[in-house]
Amino acid sequence: MRRAPPVFVTCDVVVMTIRGRELNVLLIRRDRPPFRGRWALPGGFVEAGEGLQVTALRELREETGVGNLFVEQLYTFGDPGRDPRGRVVTVAYMALVAEGRLRPRPGSDARATAWFPVRRPPPLAFDHREILETALARLRAKLSYTTVGFQLLPERFTLSELQRVYEIILGKTLDKRNFRKKILSLGLLRPHQAEARGRHRPAQMYSFKVREIMIIDGLIRA
Repeated sequence: MRRAPPVFVTCDVVVMTIRGRELNVLLIRRDRPPFRGRWALPGGFVEAGEGLQVTALRELREETGVGNLFVEQLYTFGDPGRDPRGRVVTVAYMALVAEGRLRPRPGSDARATAWFPVRRPPPLAFDHREILETALARLRAKLSYTTVGFQLLPERFTLSELQRVYEIILGKTLDKRNFRKKILSLGLLRPHQAEARGRHRPAQMYSFKVREIMIIDGLIRA
């Protein structure tokens, strides 16, 4: 009987936020071989008796100090040559956070942590560039039928800030009138008292009635 070769399993996490006018991803600089000194997604090996999502959250916390995030399973990557250490299959997860919510710091196996633009990342270890591109494609697709983009906003925001999130992710300008009409017609937002923003007139503020991701067909066309 032919003996099956050993296969190891890891979990990697794509954490994204909006900084300024760009979608950014959280990366670590590896402190161990292979690819020592190269930037990579936070992640590591699944331990005995450990669930996949538990591994993803543990590795994220150990390497970046970031915890208490909602993560969604993204995809499984298993190209035979993706890891020089042997046959390693990785299950990737994705998480979105509002700007400024996280204060990452390097932990075990990481020299440093930093945010990089998703569209202009540094050279990445393993097949992490492919994982990142898959995450961006998934995020763009989900904008058209879910409220996933809402996770990138603070508790209170303006309609302009909400539209900016969609435009940054999609990489295109949306019609302001049509966007606002569509969003307001969904009944997802709760209006609040207008707040002063610098020298400009007070801006109408909103919050989400429900923070959980909802499926809404035809929300925004990607």
